[in-house]
Amino acid sequence: MPALSFLAILLGLLATPATAHGISEVGTGSLWSSDPWLLTPLYLVGISFYIGTQRLWRHAGGGRGVSFRQVGAFWTGWLVVALALTSPLHWLGERLFTAHMIEHELLMVVGAPLMAYARINAPMLWSLPASVRPAAGRLLNRPIVARPWAAVSHPVSATALHGLALWAWHAPPLYAWALQNTAIHRLQHISFFATALLFWWVLFHGRGVGRSLRLRDGIAIGCLFVTVLHSGVLGALLTLSTRTWIPGQGALASEFDLSPLEDQQLAGILMWVPMGMLYNGAALFFAYRWLITVPARSQVPAVRHAG
Repeated sequence: MPALSFLAILLGLLATPATAHGISEVGTGSLWSSDPWLLTPLYLVGISFYIGTQRLWRHAGGGRGVSFRQVGAFWTGWLVVALALTSPLHWLGERLFTAHMIEHELLMVVGAPLMAYARINAPMLWSLPASVRPAAGRLLNRPIVARPWAAVSHPVSATALHGLALWAWHAPPLYAWALQNTAIHRLQHISFFATALLFWWVLFHGRGVGRSLRLRDGIAIGCLFVTVLHSGVLGALLTLSTRTWIPGQGALASEFDLSPLEDQQLAGILMWVPMGMLYNGAALFFAYRWLITVPARSQVPAVRHAG
């Protein structure tokens, strides 16, 4: 089975030097990425979140300001993103479409929603020195920052940006450029993760407090429905295509008993089915929360009239 073969070889890359003829000259040490352009922001966010969480909890008490559940979600998501970008999966993703798809799905539908759920803005602000925090807060509230943020954090904008990134980077010319140019490849990863993080942040914490919480969950269901549709169409196009979109992407396909076209089709199935299932699972979560949320009108106690 190609899928089992893929998993077996990936585990082998993690544990021992590769022996297949296509990767015989590659040692396990070189399979781990140490790109500072990806590692630096990753570590900065992780360190800042840790410092900010400790300061916030010392000031407000453990679990206040940011909950233990949110901290657990952040570090789980951070670890998923770190492994996706630095493990041998990243190296393999440059040479196998299926691995590249797995890497991007880990970034967009596992790491991003977990880190978005953590709502890192408070810990990140508390990671700054006390003398700087008021100025940082005022800067974030200035129109030059607040207005663009209001525009991109609208549910329609966030959904559109996430969809645009997904479709644009799977256009053959851009995808091939990312494989040939390291800077463009970095931009591809960053845009996938950043737009996904924005998308999930809006669904979890976007506009809507008090009475409109139920409305926000309803909007989240709609955004996920649209995303399932267009990502499923893209996955189906990759799966059902009779030609290879990016010939250079399947350089190691033969090592997994796949042709480049079969490698592309397997990648398309991964986008079409597992990715769609995760989006649908999230939609069910928001639907459940929408159903159990009592409308504000029904919370008003009935007034008894004296007979």
